[in-house]
Amino acid sequence: MSSQIEVPHIETLFKLDGYLTTHEAEIRRRYGCFQSLLKQIDTNEGGLEKFSRGYENFGIHRTPDNGIRMLEWAPGAEGIALRGDFNGWNQTQHQFKKLDFGKWELVIPPNADGSCPIKHNTKIKLVMNTKAGKLEDRLSPWAIRVTREEKVPVYDQVFWDPPQKYVFKNKHPSKPTSLRIYECHVGIASWQGKVATYPEFTKDVLTRIKYLGYNAIQLMAIMEHAYYASFGYQVTSFFAASGRFGTPEELKELIDTAHGMGIIVLLDVVHSHASKNVVDGLNMFDGTDSCYFHGGPRGIHDLWDSRLFNYTEWETLRFLLSNLRWWIEEYQFDGFRFDGVTSMLYHSHGMGHGFSGDYNEYFGLNTDTESLTYLTTSNHMLHSLYPDFMITIAEDVSGMPALCRGVTEGGGGFDYRLAMSLPDMWIKTLKEKSDDDWDLTNIIHTLTNRRYTEKCIAYAESHDQALVGDKTLAFWLMDKEMYSHMSELSPPSIVVDRGMALHKMIRLITMGLGGEGYLNFIGNEFGHPEWLDFPRVGNNESFHYCRRQWNLVDDNNLKYKYLYNFDHDMQHLEAAYGWLAPMAQQYVSRKNQGDKVVVFERVNKLLFVFNFHPTNSYTDYKIGVNTPGKYPLHLSGSTKSESN
Repeated sequence: MSSQIEVPHIETLFKLDGYLTTHEAEIRRRYGCFQSLLKQIDTNEGGLEKFSRGYENFGIHRTPDNGIRMLEWAPGAEGIALRGDFNGWNQTQHQFKKLDFGKWELVIPPNADGSCPIKHNTKIKLVMNTKAGKLEDRLSPWAIRVTREEKVPVYDQVFWDPPQKYVFKNKHPSKPTSLRIYECHVGIASWQGKVATYPEFTKDVLTRIKYLGYNAIQLMAIMEHAYYASFGYQVTSFFAASGRFGTPEELKELIDTAHGMGIIVLLDVVHSHASKNVVDGLNMFDGTDSCYFHGGPRGIHDLWDSRLFNYTEWETLRFLLSNLRWWIEEYQFDGFRFDGVTSMLYHSHGMGHGFSGDYNEYFGLNTDTESLTYLTTSNHMLHSLYPDFMITIAEDVSGMPALCRGVTEGGGGFDYRLAMSLPDMWIKTLKEKSDDDWDLTNIIHTLTNRRYTEKCIAYAESHDQALVGDKTLAFWLMDKEMYSHMSELSPPSIVVDRGMALHKMIRLITMGLGGEGYLNFIGNEFGHPEWLDFPRVGNNESFHYCRRQWNLVDDNNLKYKYLYNFDHDMQHLEAAYGWLAPMAQQYVSRKNQGDKVVVFERVNKLLFVFNFHPTNSYTDYKIGVNTPGKYPLHLSGSTKSESN
């Protein structure tokens, strides 16, 4: 009986939201599924800590005597062999031995001179003998380095065993109370038309992030993905850092340097689905359509055209939980932004579902308990093993209640969820309404409509809004005028003046009211023009829109510097007053639709006043405050001046 399942702190959850008591039995049942999985792991694997270190045994490893040991799980295979540079690419010479439970092992002794038979940075591939009687090339799911030749679409696994491993100099920074995230993509981080590198990002971009005042970066597209234009969301090798940006050691140096600046580093982790690639992905790894995934239609995401994991499969759980541990232990990441959480949470994957807020939508049969149990287990593991620095963020648009409450309360265990309705609201407002028609009541409601004590990351735009087919906020506001009137020498433009003012106001009111954290996508802080489009056949493999034009903000003759400086002052003001901290006082004292004025207070110290009226300005405008007195000006959105 689910009503008899003990959830240690469920009453805390019910005190925060009494309506959840209607679904108490379901909350207890879900917690019971999580506890059952933990018990199985403890019984069969010696605990979650040991179970989640699968990378220490699976994949390829050099043994203490300089031999090679390799362990793989391929339950549908008839046999496995290893070939590569080391054996002249012989398909049958080095055969694996079959073990229990679908596992296969290969041991290669050291050379006669005591050296390792497979040299560092040489290519290898698995040869899978399928039930169809074919010998097919595969990459190890546990590969930590994969590369490809220029103009060759298929990746090769590389045995990565550098003689000198990177030694980290800095510890994980402490978990900040106010989270200000700079969302980054290493490859687009140069103004030049090319794929930027880890060293270039370390040298050129980290200093900008530190100057602006962000205390966290979220790295996208790190997990290797064969298709560059997928933005990193069609992962092919889960344990390999993307080789198109540089070596694993160079990524480690990037993270270490960020830590030395006091900046935490979050990984955009994709455990919601995987690429359909076969030769250099997980799909059909052992010759069957299941293995790590659901077989049949349940294993296919129709919209994304990708494979869906089977979160009840023992070795899939080992693989994914170990993947999280790997990025922390090997690369020293401080946390994760989990991609595609809504897709994981529901059998419908959230497709065609508006989520009205009716609790029956969250606690009915559409919820995928298996996926939710995996996410809960992941959060439990991460926060138990790394309590001092771990941060997890859910990309969830559904608003699943308790997703961002503690596991012991019956929650999902995430620290934050993305406030995904906010950028949609801003884009919709800019697309469909003139300035005169902006509905301040709807804007303020959307900014403040979030679950009490479940923290949200607010943002006005992210990478999603910048992709081809859409435009950045700055381009929505100023469009073609950005090509002709962003110079200090250009004649005045009311479009540019209005656009720069609204760009500042949208970002400040979003950061001021929208959540307990804030996110900005690389370059958008200075009003990056146009959109983002990766090289592909459809654009003749052009990099023109696949870069960040730092030259615009660095040119003192252009007006981009004013947006850049405003963002700098906005971040530093939050750092000084901490209005993003959980439970910080937030009170909207005025939203006057006629005057287009919004007033609110934060942390009993800051008074925010916005005039969104397109033509009217006001003097001696009376507003109420909680604490009477004189309020010095800290931040001003005047178009020309840098903020005070």
